[in-house]
Amino acid sequence: MSGMLGQRVGQFGEKLVRKRPLEPREESEIPTLHPNILNLVLFGVNTPKARIYILAGAMAVSVAGPAIIISFLVFGLFSLLSGFFFGELVARVPRSGSVYLYSYVTMGQLHAFITGWNLILHLGIATACVTRAWSYTFDSLIGNHISQVLEGTFSEHVPSFLSPYPDIVALVLVLVMTGLLILGVHDSALVSKVSEGVNVLVLSFMILSGFIKGDLHNWQLTEQDYKLAASGSNDTSSLGPLGSGGFVPFGFEGILRGAAMPFYSYFGLNAIITTGRETPNPQRSIPWSIGIIISICFLAYSGVSAALTLMVPYYQIHPYNPLPQAFHHVGWAPAGYFVAVVILCALFYSLLLVMLTMSQLICAMAEDGLLFQGLGQIYARRGTPLVAVLVSAILSGILAVLFEIFHLVELLSVGALFVYFLVTFSVLVLRYQPDQSFSKKEKVEEEIEMEPIVEGNPSPSVPEAGTSNPLKSLCNPISTTPTLKSGQIVYGCAFLLVLLLTILSLLLALWPSRVFSGDPGFTAGAVLLLLLIAGITAIIWRQPQNPSPLPFRVPALPVLPVLSIFVNVYLMMQMSSVTWAQCGIWNALGLATYFGYGIRHSPEGKRDPQPPASSLQLPDPS
Repeated sequence: MSGMLGQRVGQFGEKLVRKRPLEPREESEIPTLHPNILNLVLFGVNTPKARIYILAGAMAVSVAGPAIIISFLVFGLFSLLSGFFFGELVARVPRSGSVYLYSYVTMGQLHAFITGWNLILHLGIATACVTRAWSYTFDSLIGNHISQVLEGTFSEHVPSFLSPYPDIVALVLVLVMTGLLILGVHDSALVSKVSEGVNVLVLSFMILSGFIKGDLHNWQLTEQDYKLAASGSNDTSSLGPLGSGGFVPFGFEGILRGAAMPFYSYFGLNAIITTGRETPNPQRSIPWSIGIIISICFLAYSGVSAALTLMVPYYQIHPYNPLPQAFHHVGWAPAGYFVAVVILCALFYSLLLVMLTMSQLICAMAEDGLLFQGLGQIYARRGTPLVAVLVSAILSGILAVLFEIFHLVELLSVGALFVYFLVTFSVLVLRYQPDQSFSKKEKVEEEIEMEPIVEGNPSPSVPEAGTSNPLKSLCNPISTTPTLKSGQIVYGCAFLLVLLLTILSLLLALWPSRVFSGDPGFTAGAVLLLLLIAGITAIIWRQPQNPSPLPFRVPALPVLPVLSIFVNVYLMMQMSSVTWAQCGIWNALGLATYFGYGIRHSPEGKRDPQPPASSLQLPDPS
């Protein structure tokens, strides 16, 4: 009985880590270009578009104030760090695709499902955010008549994360985009270039306006300024909180919370890594390209945020329609109307991309058997995943109608940080694993070669070197290349590191004053956690790394992954308990779906793993 139980547990564990093989690429698919750093930057750069229109006001008015600029700087540095890990994960797979595909090929089925499931929520919330921002901007153009009519539809006692009224405009917009996707309307290179060009002009105009109409006093506001603004306003409820005043009104905590919120942004890293494989020196060109693109995005974010907070006191910024209202505030009403129209066009195009991405991801997971197979049905006449598009619309429509946009942005950021964490964890453990074959053809050849050995069983298996002394294998492994045992040691240590870093982040997020003020219990606990983390990191460092060449490898392992995991977990701790509860419910539903359906209906590695949607390089989910 115990033997049968052990065998079943082993088979169950094998299913959880079963990897998806790739078909070998045809010669015609192999690129022949040899781009340089400038080509990669031009190819991968993606103007912030909808992100800055959604983030700037909500973050400035109640999270960071003028210090939003520092938040974007912190965010840029940690995005650069996360971008490097994303780069190595993509470099391991000889195929363009999404993070879901890379996780399935390298880490296995359960890891891929969790990544894909959270990406679905991420994209659904992104759709809801864009539609709500579009609705607010449109409503402001027609004199806020829609919000005035619908105001008070819900009870005053609804939870704070719910919208004060159902956003019918957002729902109608989701339905319109659903119809366009069903009809087969997709991304256009010309429209993309025109959209990016117009956004560059608008953002440049906004930054220039800040220098012309801005006032440095708005970075040094006091309680007296706040009282003056309240006395001159007919609706004092429209004013945001003052905080402590000055440039950093919400303190260091506000800066960190502000740094966590824009983490859902995407910088075209996928395009850089995929194209960067063909450069003469990928190890140099890829990190330089990532650094330049993130620097460009930081300048755009911080420049617009600086202009906005200079033109309008941060507590008077409209949280959901900041840029047009800023021009009205300084007396440039025509410019405000023009910017509003451009924002509507930009948000409409971004909404098309994000809904297309979401439907493709759902279809890909359904074709892999991890979600219900009916979701992967293709509408033959138009070639679109009809059911996946409808499911995307239902999820996005519910979120857009019911949830408040600031809460959506916070929920979106938690999902993005969690995906970043999964990518970093993957790179940490994969570097210390034996060679893996991602090609279906190579896997079949390996199985054929191993068959006689398994059947013949000429001699008993020889234990790995170092198994007789477990402590010695932890600190001084004999083999200079990764073995199955050394890989398992790294897996175990990595999971333990995540647990310890989570506890440390909780201490620093909930009781920072006690930890740093010298409270004996909290300070001793933090020091003990740091010592344990350092010791486990040293054990991982002593394990042999896989020497196989890659187009790009993250330097300074395992220190950089440990730092990145800590940053991601700590920033996630800045979010509210309601956000965490909602993420927990979503993931509980996902795990129930996986263990109830996906693990039994996913293929055993014998299918042709090249469905149309699964191998697509997904567009920018901005």
